[in-house]
Amino acid sequence: MNTAASLKHHKRTQKTMITVLGISVILLAFAGLFIGSSHMTLADCVNALMKKGSAAQVRIIWNIRIPRVLAAVIAGAGLSISGLIMQTNLNNPMASPSTLGVSNAAVFGANLSIIAFAGGFLSTGNNLNSYLAGANPYATSVMAFIFSTLSILLILALCRLRSFQPGVVVLAGIAIGSIWTAATTILQFYATDVGLSAAVIWTFGDLGRATYRTDLLMALVVLAGFIFFFIMSWKFNALLSGDASAKSMGVNVNLLRFASMLAASVITAVCVSFLGIIGFVGIICPHVTKRLLGQDHRVSLPASALTGSILLLLADTLSRSLGNGSALPVGAITSFLGAPFFLAIIFGRREGHI
Repeated sequence: MNTAASLKHHKRTQKTMITVLGISVILLAFAGLFIGSSHMTLADCVNALMKKGSAAQVRIIWNIRIPRVLAAVIAGAGLSISGLIMQTNLNNPMASPSTLGVSNAAVFGANLSIIAFAGGFLSTGNNLNSYLAGANPYATSVMAFIFSTLSILLILALCRLRSFQPGVVVLAGIAIGSIWTAATTILQFYATDVGLSAAVIWTFGDLGRATYRTDLLMALVVLAGFIFFFIMSWKFNALLSGDASAKSMGVNVNLLRFASMLAASVITAVCVSFLGIIGFVGIICPHVTKRLLGQDHRVSLPASALTGSILLLLADTLSRSLGNGSALPVGAITSFLGAPFFLAIIFGRREGHI
């Protein structure tokens, strides 16, 4: 009786926490619409939201703030659930959405597009006007996504030779990621000042690049990944007990690892390709979720998605508030927020129980 009552209380607590997280996302999203560097009053923001303000104010709310708030919600959720799945698959608390070299490959693809084809040594030299005329953000995102996908497939193909052993996956990701980083360095060495500056700026996580179209594409990929992960949640729960235990329950461990790591990496590739590098969301948020609500993926998946959205919304709001007229790189803000909290979790727990 006590066990049943305790289980019922635990489930009620989980539902309450998820509800609180959901409400927090909604409140922070609305706050993100009303806070920024344009010095608009609350009344101005409300009028612009109802399309009754000036043309400039309506444009700020509908063309800038709403797309970036949606991007924060979607990308935060996507990076967080990707990190959760990576940590479960690899049984490694330090695993992240970029374990398969996704971010390194995306940076190389973006640099190749920017330096070689838009603003660099092959066409425009140091002429800034020529760069602005030739730069195509969608082409850059496509190149970043293509190379991210190549990196994912290459690492998964290599790891298949060793039956997707977690240690092999991590080491392969580090090795291939280093190759992409080296290639990026060589490419930047031959870039002009304009091309190099544009390439470096791209690596900064920037939600200001978001549009309704990119938000829709990210939302479709993240939603599809979330549904797949949720359907497979009982298999991930089985995997927590070890490969042998999962296999005894009828789980094809190798296929599960391949499919889920591929899906998690594709989600990350899409988010990084459109928004740049946003660190720590995929590491810190799953840890917070598992510590608060346990490791049951039926609960931790939606909770991780909401926690990721909260962190990225907070980071974006701070980046626009502290930028003194221009938004700071949101990736830097997530690191400032996440790193101390992450250290507190690591050193606040018993040895061997990270």
